[in-house]
Amino acid sequence: MSAVTNNHRWRWLTGGAVAVSLLAFVLLIALLAWQGFRYFWPQTVTLFTVQQTVGTSQVLGEVVQKEKVSRQQLQASGRALPSGLPQELTRYLIKTGNRDFAATDFQSLLSYQIVAQEAPTGVIALQRRSGGMAYGWFDGLLENGQPLVARNMMRALQLRIKQSHQQLSQAEKIRRISMARLNSELNQLAQRQHRLQQENQYTAQAQSIHQADSTELQRQFALKAQQLKDLTSESSSTVLILRDAQGQQHFIPLNQILSAWYPNAMSYSEKGLHFAWQVWHFISGTSGESVGEGGVFPAIFGTVLMVLLMSVVVMPLGVVAAIWLHEYAGNGLMTRLVRIAVVNLAGVPSIVYGVFGLGFFVWLAGGSLDRLFFADALPNPTFGTPGLLWASLTLALLTLPVVIVATEEGLSRIPNSLRQGSLALGATQAETLWHVTLPLAVPAMLTGLILAVARAAGETAPLMLVGVVKMVPELPVDAVFPYLHLDRKFMHLGFQIYDLAFQSPNAQADRPLVFATALLLVTIILALNVLAMALRHRLRERYRTLMN
Repeated sequence: MSAVTNNHRWRWLTGGAVAVSLLAFVLLIALLAWQGFRYFWPQTVTLFTVQQTVGTSQVLGEVVQKEKVSRQQLQASGRALPSGLPQELTRYLIKTGNRDFAATDFQSLLSYQIVAQEAPTGVIALQRRSGGMAYGWFDGLLENGQPLVARNMMRALQLRIKQSHQQLSQAEKIRRISMARLNSELNQLAQRQHRLQQENQYTAQAQSIHQADSTELQRQFALKAQQLKDLTSESSSTVLILRDAQGQQHFIPLNQILSAWYPNAMSYSEKGLHFAWQVWHFISGTSGESVGEGGVFPAIFGTVLMVLLMSVVVMPLGVVAAIWLHEYAGNGLMTRLVRIAVVNLAGVPSIVYGVFGLGFFVWLAGGSLDRLFFADALPNPTFGTPGLLWASLTLALLTLPVVIVATEEGLSRIPNSLRQGSLALGATQAETLWHVTLPLAVPAMLTGLILAVARAAGETAPLMLVGVVKMVPELPVDAVFPYLHLDRKFMHLGFQIYDLAFQSPNAQADRPLVFATALLLVTIILALNVLAMALRHRLRERYRTLMN
């Protein structure tokens, strides 16, 4: 009776611990979603009339934070306050935007300074590619320096913004595909010339062929460059006139505007559509001039691609090592030492793996590859510099102990009777391993893969040494042969979170994006894990009868 009671208590304790863990995870997701998604919801823009020493001024912006502060707290911070104020005041943090017009994106106001406040319906909000948000009043459009007249100016603005986006998309396609291909062909032509010169085979005929090919490629490149210039110029020919709270007019080219809306005049359905568009732009858009502007698609792409490459490398190595330890190595002193080393490697700080990857993979292996196969490109390194390949190999080394331990644990749970039965029927040890042991150990292998993916996708410190960067001009995959460029640097969601939180010059404005990016990273890790868990469950059910 006592044993049954103890088992019952342990069962409740275990269930309670699982429930607390799930609740903590749900609360984490809710916190990230609340703090991150509210950035994309169109907020009310308020016009404040502020009392100054002489006269009044106006401040236009979104109320980001509202809190109660005491007089003593303000006076302790060194702020001079007039007499007769209450003991508790309200402090407003206003996101004023207009970074290139004003000194800062944010302004702090105390309640006693505010003479009046209103939410004018005519205020327009502009989301820009650089310079952050801009708030003011829409005073018109200029096309090639001439005023543009339309019956519905806001509709004309939206159409012109859409047209500008299409022109920029065409320009980006020319730059990323057509010009990139021509540039690659020019580089190959130059390398061929250099090789022929070294081999003393650069004859007059070869020189003539080279000059003809080079001239034609340069002509095509010049045509594409002119098309790019024309599209860029056409996209910037229309300018929006924005009047700020001080009455000054500012001229903003439409190719710098991502979206424009009247936040104080939108219905809930319009706000919902705008919210969906903002989230989609955040997920699918490319980076702007700084990390906090534009979308995070390059970081998503780099994170997923790195994890996939890491998985392709770590799974065969981990499975082979586990098979050798469990099936062939026996239980001697050397095997025990190897197992101890594997377990200890799992506890090594990740930054140590980054230092090892930089020294061994980048400098030693990459430098050797450059001297053997890319000597023509030296002293500019090809693989002797941090890149996607070295980051994937470093994380594969970091997660290798996890895969080895999980796979060996799965192999140890397979009954010896199955192996003995297979050998008794005439199968060799290799055939038994391939047709009996490994299929039954696949769920354990996938468990190791799940743990490896979860750890690798969230690592940041080692990646800073072996390939991840703040901004990249090109993705590791493009339309230029060999299509997958393992030597290129890449962006990563974990590093982007770090950069937004600690390295951004405008951290206050980018703070909601930290939560949104963290939520995106957790979602990607969860999706990869759910996919692996579903596959593991399917395979486990298939081989359950054999195990029993």
